[in-house]
Amino acid sequence: MKILITGASSGLGAELARQYATQENSLILLARREDKLKSIQEELIPHTQNVEIVLADVTEFETLQEKIVLLGFIDMVILNAGISIGHSEELTSFKDFKRLYDVNVLSSHAILEILLPKFKEQGSGKIVFISSLASLISMPTSKAYSSSKRAVNAYAEGLRYKYKKDGITVINILPGFIKSEMTDKNHFKMPFLLSTQDGVKRIKKAVEKNKRIYAFPRRFYLIITLLNLFPKVLREKIVNSRK
Repeated sequence: MKILITGASSGLGAELARQYATQENSLILLARREDKLKSIQEELIPHTQNVEIVLADVTEFETLQEKIVLLGFIDMVILNAGISIGHSEELTSFKDFKRLYDVNVLSSHAILEILLPKFKEQGSGKIVFISSLASLISMPTSKAYSSSKRAVNAYAEGLRYKYKKDGITVINILPGFIKSEMTDKNHFKMPFLLSTQDGVKRIKKAVEKNKRIYAFPRRFYLIITLLNLFPKVLREKIVNSRK
């Protein structure tokens, strides 16, 4: 299987590459940090058919699409590239807000504008979005990030309905806190924090089972689901009490 992984230079992306590095798979690792990509490539070459690296900033959309065009046949894309701007009560600057949406939302569409016609022509293809449990409830300190991931959820849902008849599988993964460069920036106790290896094992298993939506850890997901069932006034009091 030929797999494209974005945001593959560290964190979840790098671990996804490690866990998909088998003799049955060929990997394409896309990120902007050449030194880290080359290091992962050297690590994984003995374990897989082939490891190709693609240097690209996913916010440079025109260049990104030009590079995706050159990749040819792909079986699966894991849209993992994502950023957070940290937790703050303050209103996010427009510059930071735009970059967040460029990376977390628009880059996926830029890639899929190229890949979806190929998947349709093949009559097959798998698209995996890495969203977040943060998309299910927008806390005062993560307004921009939560809203960007909620946009990912809506986009994935629409694609799933649209392309099911074309043999294209769309999977949306909603993880809680998993140790990575992104979560290392958080200066608070993260509930149900998972190791990178454990988190990616769960993601990989859900992808193999073609779960349309997979939210985990289960206990964390159930807490958020329960909170969203509360009356709005009560939910607001609970959320604000955490300040």
